[in-house]
Amino acid sequence: MTDILSKKLESKLDKKLISKSKRKTLEDGFKKGKVVNEVLDKPTVMTLYKMIKDHVIAYVNGAVSAGKESVLFWGVADDNSNVALKIYLVSTSNFKKREPYILGDPRFSNLKKGTKNLVYLWAKKEYRNLTQCFDAGIPVPKPLHVTNNVLAMEFVGENGAPGKSLLDSPVNENDYNQAIQIIDDMYRKAKLVHGDFSEYNVFKTNNGLVVFDLGSAVDLRHPNTQEFLKRDINNITRFFRKRGVSVEDPVQVFEEIVK
Repeated sequence: MTDILSKKLESKLDKKLISKSKRKTLEDGFKKGKVVNEVLDKPTVMTLYKMIKDHVIAYVNGAVSAGKESVLFWGVADDNSNVALKIYLVSTSNFKKREPYILGDPRFSNLKKGTKNLVYLWAKKEYRNLTQCFDAGIPVPKPLHVTNNVLAMEFVGENGAPGKSLLDSPVNENDYNQAIQIIDDMYRKAKLVHGDFSEYNVFKTNNGLVVFDLGSAVDLRHPNTQEFLKRDINNITRFFRKRGVSVEDPVQVFEEIVK
């Protein structure tokens, strides 16, 4: 009886998800059918159904972007506000490469074996990192909810189209200063280092920069904190320098932040 009910719920949500989907193919060529087949497995469908029952979301419009580790869906809440649903791929092997960002972080010392457990922990880790940054006043998407491999947060963009990253935007010295300030504030106020800070993981909005993809962010007690911080500073400095923006010496920036 339970299995029959489960199948009915899964079928109902599958139809709801697919019927609300407005794109047949994403801009990067990621086909809708592939998204539904690979991302919306039975456990994920049931997780989304529970989020609907708990009024975290009202429905899902469809996938808007895809990466090696996750797919971003455009959801809508009961109040018609847009919600970003980041669904981590349980089937991918890429998360094995992410273990160094968890091992050594005292906040997540109980790492169980298995890809699924690692993915679930990664989702929880990103939610916690977002929360620490949001509470510290750092410009990040507002975290809303996390269950298993599904993270719900504020949607940065309009009408289902995510905001443009620094990579796809014209940039200036003010953007550089904001980027360095975000790194500094994460370190001093949120007690975190992003670990993957680059032009790919920062939105440029009308209200300033917004940093995202915080799954890699580590606590300052992590043994590789200093190296991750240096890399973040070097990466964003290199980007702005290539764009012709006047930048500071990354070594001096690092020393100023950690002093």
